[in-house]
Amino acid sequence: MTGYDTGDFDFDLRRGLADTLWTSSGWSTTALAQGTVCGVGACYAPPYAAPQARLAVVLEADHIRITDTGAPGMHGTGLLPAGGTWRLDGIERHGTYHRRHEGRLVSLQVRSELTPLHGRPGYALRVAVRNRADRELTLRLLPELTAGPVGEVPLGAWGWMPPEPETAAQSPVALVHGPLEVALGPVDEAVFELAVLLDGAGPGGSPGELTAQSRTLTSRRAARALARVPRLTTDVPGLDAYYRRSLASGLVCLWDNPAFATVPFPATSGIDGGALCAYAWDTGGYAPHTLALLLGRGVADVLEAMVKADLTDHYAIAPDGSGTGVAYAYSGWSLMTLAHAAACHDGIAPDLVARLHEAEAQLADRFPAAGELRDYGAQHNLLEMRSTGWEHVVASPNAERAWSLDLLAELAEASGAPVPAAPLRARAHRILKAVAEELWDAEAGWFRSRYPDGHTELAYSVQAFDALRAGACTPAMADALLTHLRDGAFLGPYGVSSVSAEDRLHYELGDIDWSGGGSYTGEAPQLALTLWERGEPRLAWDVLRRVLWMGEHFPYYPQDHYCDRPAAPPRGRRANVIAGLTGAEAVLLGLTGLRPQVEGALDVSPPAWLPGELELRGLRYRGHEIDLRLSTDACEASVDGRVIHTGAPAPLRILGVPDE
Repeated sequence: MTGYDTGDFDFDLRRGLADTLWTSSGWSTTALAQGTVCGVGACYAPPYAAPQARLAVVLEADHIRITDTGAPGMHGTGLLPAGGTWRLDGIERHGTYHRRHEGRLVSLQVRSELTPLHGRPGYALRVAVRNRADRELTLRLLPELTAGPVGEVPLGAWGWMPPEPETAAQSPVALVHGPLEVALGPVDEAVFELAVLLDGAGPGGSPGELTAQSRTLTSRRAARALARVPRLTTDVPGLDAYYRRSLASGLVCLWDNPAFATVPFPATSGIDGGALCAYAWDTGGYAPHTLALLLGRGVADVLEAMVKADLTDHYAIAPDGSGTGVAYAYSGWSLMTLAHAAACHDGIAPDLVARLHEAEAQLADRFPAAGELRDYGAQHNLLEMRSTGWEHVVASPNAERAWSLDLLAELAEASGAPVPAAPLRARAHRILKAVAEELWDAEAGWFRSRYPDGHTELAYSVQAFDALRAGACTPAMADALLTHLRDGAFLGPYGVSSVSAEDRLHYELGDIDWSGGGSYTGEAPQLALTLWERGEPRLAWDVLRRVLWMGEHFPYYPQDHYCDRPAAPPRGRRANVIAGLTGAEAVLLGLTGLRPQVEGALDVSPPAWLPGELELRGLRYRGHEIDLRLSTDACEASVDGRVIHTGAPAPLRILGVPDE
């Protein structure tokens, strides 16, 4: 077996660190009621939103009420949670009740299976109860649905925050179920099936049938997405789990609703109802090649939708394809990196390249020129640090714009688009030269930001390493930047800090996303990938190994996490993020050195040092199946089951340019 199936992503709930767990089918998403065995919380299934919904379950055994409230400590006298498993197609939980009432033992084993529905807005709940006592009892299940405000929210209104339905748009909610009372003999098991439908319509089948249908469709959609993704086998502790959870982070961001602008639709987050929009920035800027593997030719549809939406005034597209949010400085570069990955894996149409060329120019013109550079505005146009510092004329994303022009030139040449490549490369060269000459502070060994009034400021932001990756640094500048990659500055035992802890002006702990004390989830693996690309394998691994703990403790990766302790912020942040795919990107393009080429060739450039043995099986690229085995001393590559190379690690062309 080379690829993955749904069972490969099972996660033991006892290991979980997330404040609340969600499960998504790509059509509906719903949350566990924290600490319960059967309880269900909020549910979203665009356009339907039920942010305050709650389904509680009470068991009644011979008239003894057994609540399921998740009460901790000595007050937990009801149904007691005992673990479970998060799966791609739902969540299973276990619980126990073992108490005497007037000398008679009531002992129940309870198992619930929560399934978000596919094709219907809502979820199904299956509750199995086993009688462990030596006498018969009468068992009733009493569901209690508190729907709260439930209604339709236009697809264009699904932005960063989970939507709230307006009072005037309330919708009925249907609770459907089978029999709720049974006589249960010793060791016997009873099964109760329920479904909550946000559209209030008839069930269209029993809850059990809805469950089976949704789980089958979820399995199929996962298989489609994973068909080209290679399976990783390694003896490096923690790496396999980190890679699989990274892939799961991408899978839970893909939505299938045919009313959306594309199918699949790659939401930035969405599992908690928020950020169900698609940012150009983290859709293309963090893991474009891994996303291309998951989406296949659907990447072109995503690019088309984003170009059509006109990102000059918006950071993202809503599920219906309309623009949402403000202009974002990184949108142009992100479109180009995603387009470049699409061209590598599946080719790209010349007319799309021409339209991307127009879009890049419009996005650049959205921000005023400052010589060869651009003034990218204040924090709301950038990455939203909470202090003044990394704003206006900055090294990043000016350097990324140069990179995007180089990528655009490559795309034009490979596709035959009517876009002149030479002027693009010349402008890219001038931009990089200006970044180095105008913004570099040799004494500080860092980039300065320049404000419209001429004031400059030093902000030790992780974004400087993006300028390094984009090619803005001389060897001496690069060496100076890398001296800051040390413990107590940018590095913590559990990740990377978005602002150096040595920066007394800007470092703070209230916004770990971009202001210090932790970082956006894609940052540590992207920094590691940058270091592998620069030929710094030991330092790259030193960065990546710090976040391997996440693979053991999250079923999918949250928006951001701390770097000084193994935790994510408890509330107020998005529960999942598509940038979680960056872990897989770092493994594929960094740790193993895969180098997809825009003309369709595939190269590998193995690092000079590896932390252990690695094997990738079942990478599907340009109609071929690639297997790769690597260690520090050996490399074996196979194409379609035929070994094409075995020997010492060295740069190797695995596949040539496809025939026209």
